[in-house]
Amino acid sequence: MTAPLVVVSGPSGVGKSTVVQAVLRQAPDVWLSVSATTRAPRPGEVDGEHYCFVSQAEFDTLIATGRLLEWAQFAGNRYGTPRGPVEEHRERGTPVILEIELAGARQVRAGEPDARLVFLAPPSWEVLEARLRGRGTEAEEAVRERLATAGVEMSAQGEFDDIVVNTDVEEAARTLVGFLHDNTPR
Repeated sequence: MTAPLVVVSGPSGVGKSTVVQAVLRQAPDVWLSVSATTRAPRPGEVDGEHYCFVSQAEFDTLIATGRLLEWAQFAGNRYGTPRGPVEEHRERGTPVILEIELAGARQVRAGEPDARLVFLAPPSWEVLEARLRGRGTEAEEAVRERLATAGVEMSAQGEFDDIVVNTDVEEAARTLVGFLHDNTPR
């Protein structure tokens, strides 16, 4: 039996990255998939660690040959989850976690029906809005766009196997670790 594949998705500002990092601290046996992207590396980013940086042509080939579990375009760049490393880790018995957006989660559901899709939800809409505004890194228009997108994402919660409310990062991570160590067939 292959190891579990857990897909974590949710609106911007809900704390996906923070919770996933807590999962990795709590369960060092879990492997976090590294996405491929067509964007240029930012200062300090390491190829193969932060992202797998590929050209547009290489990304086209990954799509055409079915070597991505999912992919999407955002801000003029493409991002996707390479299929091979995910399958290799699962076959070796290593639980795999993906942190991706709603569209990607839907693609994984279609191609990997045994994947466990988890929606990370905020404690309330007000908390989510406060988190997004509290970042102070974006103009008001960008915050409004993120909130509009978050509303669409929140309405998709019913498509997921589980909903985990992020009221406490460590508790949310413990719940995800439990899913990652659950080998019950789905």
